Amino acid sequence: MDSTGLMLDWLREEFSSHGLLVFGMQLALIPVVVGCAWLIHRYAQRVLAEHLGKHDLSNARRALLRTGLRLAFPLSTLLVVLAGIVVFRLMQYQTPVLDVLAKLLVALAMVRMVVYGLRKGFAPGAALKAWEYVISTAVWVVVALHLLGWYIPVLNGLDTLALEVGTSRISLLMATKLVVLSGLYLLLAFWVSGLVEQRLQRSRNINASMRVGLAKVVKFALLTLAILAALTEAGLDLASLTVFGGALGVGIGFGLQKIVSNFISGFILLGDRSIRPGDVISVGGTYGWVKQLRARYIVVRNRDGVETLIPNENLVTTDVINWSYSDRQVRVRIPVQISYHDDPEQAMAIMEKAARVNPRVLSNPEPAVRLMAFADSGIALELRVWLTDPEEGVGNVRSDINLEIWREFKKAGITIPFPQRDVHVRYMNPAPADLQAPGRPGQQGI
Repeated sequence: MDSTGLMLDWLREEFSSHGLLVFGMQLALIPVVVGCAWLIHRYAQRVLAEHLGKHDLSNARRALLRTGLRLAFPLSTLLVVLAGIVVFRLMQYQTPVLDVLAKLLVALAMVRMVVYGLRKGFAPGAALKAWEYVISTAVWVVVALHLLGWYIPVLNGLDTLALEVGTSRISLLMATKLVVLSGLYLLLAFWVSGLVEQRLQRSRNINASMRVGLAKVVKFALLTLAILAALTEAGLDLASLTVFGGALGVGIGFGLQKIVSNFISGFILLGDRSIRPGDVISVGGTYGWVKQLRARYIVVRNRDGVETLIPNENLVTTDVINWSYSDRQVRVRIPVQISYHDDPEQAMAIMEKAARVNPRVLSNPEPAVRLMAFADSGIALELRVWLTDPEEGVGNVRSDINLEIWREFKKAGITIPFPQRDVHVRYMNPAPADLQAPGRPGQQGI
């Protein structure tokens, strides 16, 4: 017999004497239990939060403290309930209400612990934390119905609320099972795919593009399997989904072609390995290194810390400069002009020496200086250096070398010209008589 039946039998047997009084006392004890448990919970939260604020904690200890935060309320409430049970038992009274409450609290603690353990397979986020409490509450409600013996009556009541659509019968029970099973199966699929992705990321035998591609294929396959399993378990005939499939095809043709195009383009990028995580690329006016490859877009981070989301379709259909496609070495050009009065060979030697001021400049290929042209304002020289880490930026290298060139040029007396124009006035018309300065005949006004 379930706990609810035992409670009702106990009430019927003891109603004539003091059973109703004891039952009322147990019900009145519940707010006291919750209040005491809330105080214990707040104190435990504060203590655990102080420990979590320390930076020298290991990952295992941090996970253990977070588990304690989630179990603080049910366990503290359970502690007070057990104390109440002991008191009533010493007074020779039965405790059906407190017994049921103790079972519910144990179930809540176990559900929270299991759901938090499953959540560790996902990437952290605020939305994930909110869904954790929603899922744990839903699972606990189902477990509570089982413990109270109300699960079968509730299912029968939901099954009676049905709607006939052609030859199919759709009940509220079927819709509820579809929602619950879809959530659970999708949660399991996300968890397994997260574990597979973490495992692939730690692999050193698979390149970065292949790791991302395999993770996406596994995730897509698991999500598809989870949805099909939820539909089958809910009792929905898959043959009836042909109309939905046709509508989905029309929707893709009219309004979702961009989303599908970006999704397929993502697999194309992974297949041809033209763009990989860590590559330095330029797309339009965006320059930076690829941080992530997602199903619909890639994340490009520049030197300013700004992350740009570029749709995958743009990378397939437009020109993309990949600075590290086959070789991570890139050449940086630094143009400099000197005056015609200075010695270009001396300036070229100074520029070649200044190229080594930055440790990121490679010695092989070694820096080189070229005389490019005899320009209008001076002699155009160009320093060429090679780098192997373009993701660290090229502007800082150019700035260091330019500053060193400026210092060495000042020491050597080499000047950097700027545009100048000499105007020679060959002839000037005399000013009219009425513009001459009064009292000073013969002097022209200017």
